[in-house]
Amino acid sequence: MHIVRPTLLAAAWVICTVQSTAQPRQPWQMQDSGATAGLRGIDSVSGMVAWASGTDGTVLRTTDGGAHWMKCTVPDAATDGANLDFRGVQAWDAQTAIVMSSGKGRLSRLYKTTDGCKTWKLLFTNPESEGFYDALLFIDRQHGIVLGDPARGDPRINPVEGGYFTFRIRVTNDGGKKWAPVTDPEFGQPGKNLQPMSGEAFFAASNSSMAVRDGWLWMGTGQNRLLRRMISAPNFQASYCAGAIDPFSNSCGIPWLGWPIARVPLAKGNASSGIFSVAFRDEQHGMVAGGDYTKPNESSGTAARSADGGEHWTASATPPHGYRSAVQWSESLKLWITAGTNGSDISRDDGRTWQPLDNGNWNALSLPFVVGPNGRIARLNPSALPTGK
Repeated sequence: MHIVRPTLLAAAWVICTVQSTAQPRQPWQMQDSGATAGLRGIDSVSGMVAWASGTDGTVLRTTDGGAHWMKCTVPDAATDGANLDFRGVQAWDAQTAIVMSSGKGRLSRLYKTTDGCKTWKLLFTNPESEGFYDALLFIDRQHGIVLGDPARGDPRINPVEGGYFTFRIRVTNDGGKKWAPVTDPEFGQPGKNLQPMSGEAFFAASNSSMAVRDGWLWMGTGQNRLLRRMISAPNFQASYCAGAIDPFSNSCGIPWLGWPIARVPLAKGNASSGIFSVAFRDEQHGMVAGGDYTKPNESSGTAARSADGGEHWTASATPPHGYRSAVQWSESLKLWITAGTNGSDISRDDGRTWQPLDNGNWNALSLPFVVGPNGRIARLNPSALPTGK
């Protein structure tokens, strides 16, 4: 007589149950940030060391690839630091980083740490009462740019520019100790390329409204205008000269001219739409992402690509599946990835077509990490990416 052993049957049943309920691997592996802040700043130094930033004075740091995130000391915690919204972070190692807060006037600031965020030093406070900082970018440890929305200049601060209403751009060549205003004065008046169109501004959604690659600088606006300019780090100058500096000609009071402007075919027509993110994989091939953040599920006009350094742009034939606030090229994976409030997508054919990855809520990218509201941080899992052309 054959006797069936119940323990073996139970084991077999358990094995079958596990196999039938197994879940597919996810492209983004969620991590515990230990925070509830809305995160819009992320900078991955090495894949192991990374910094994130967001609302309520929040700055986070990891040194083990995201297995553990440490909450940093709040800059100016004794005064109003807990009210600051750090939408940008630039890091160089586990000890050194600069964070940018965004807000009206003096709420836009720059802080630096050199001791792993135990302490912070205030570098600069926006002097324009109507100003608002949108993006921070360094091309090396010494030379950086902070990009701000249009505001009216204070002639006491910037005599050359006077009270003209222009985009506010500042540069440093000493690692952030001094930030000099960049102007475009032409015979005492600002040049047309730094003057905004009606309602035009930059977006501070992901700290990626400007990009630097192979000696070129690109800036994307809410009116779908892309400004581009050849730059050279040694030409940055940050010592004040009558309050105005042209960092590219290394001169004072010389017009900051020669800003070719390209039109980009993204969603437009209101203050909530336009270019939100700019990225280039080399000096010729670039990508912009955006749309209308009030219509997160609208896919039309959410990505465009360029193959001539940003002079001309073509809308993606199959766009991302919604509004996108960040886009980045992965050199190791040879693909583009973009993310926004209704998910993320990848493109393996240089932005012609996009494939959906997930439906998560994201704000900013610095591969392999992505961040979003309510302290959301995840790490990319390359083995779970969909295949395709």
